[in-house]
Amino acid sequence: MKTSKNKKAILENDKIDKNKFYSPSEAIEIIKSINTSKFDETIDLSIQLGIDPKKSDQQIKIATVPPNPLGKKVRVVAICNGEHVKKAENSGADHVGGDDIIEKIINEKWTDFDILVAIPEMMPKIAKLGQVLGPKGLMPSPKMGTVTNDVEKAIKDAKTGRVEIKNDKLGLVNFPCGKKSFEIAKIMDNLYFLVQSLNKSKPASSKGNYLKKVSVSSTMGPGFKIDVSLLKEELKKYNGAIA
Repeated sequence: MKTSKNKKAILENDKIDKNKFYSPSEAIEIIKSINTSKFDETIDLSIQLGIDPKKSDQQIKIATVPPNPLGKKVRVVAICNGEHVKKAENSGADHVGGDDIIEKIINEKWTDFDILVAIPEMMPKIAKLGQVLGPKGLMPSPKMGTVTNDVEKAIKDAKTGRVEIKNDKLGLVNFPCGKKSFEIAKIMDNLYFLVQSLNKSKPASSKGNYLKKVSVSSTMGPGFKIDVSLLKEELKKYNGAIA
């Protein structure tokens, strides 16, 4: 009952207009001003892309570290050998190994981790883990920066607060851009940086409007529709500020 009353109060808040399209900064200001929970909520962006998700050359799959990481604890497994083992251990990987970890995943269906980093040399052996890791989105990928000889960077990026952006079968991408406790400036820095990273990944074969619909919300709060033209205007100012 308390939850329903709280939701009703939120929806009746005079700051919220379901039919209005907000600028990103205006939406974030309202989200931060509304008391929706007792925990530190994540602020998420949802974007409908102008892509054909059925075409392999229009799939969006990127990973990047925003200026102000969210601080989420990430469990990293590194599959490597030789000199890479010590580098992976020193970089903070939670589990480091080679054939032993591959066998553990196969025999125990072990997936108690968030990111798997591997060196290219081990990929022929890792390929057979597809049935276990594939459905959970844990297979390492060069495109995501998790198949690399620079295991130090891959692990540090993951531990720092890497954000993954992948489209679903409807062409939607959903990803976090901050915590509600962050200062507005830090949330906006992340939002602009991540949207800019997404823009840079626009497939060459995707024609027309790339950012079709955009909304932002907190974990327990309502969604706010974003005016794409205002988003582009703010993004231009952001790019000018960092040029």
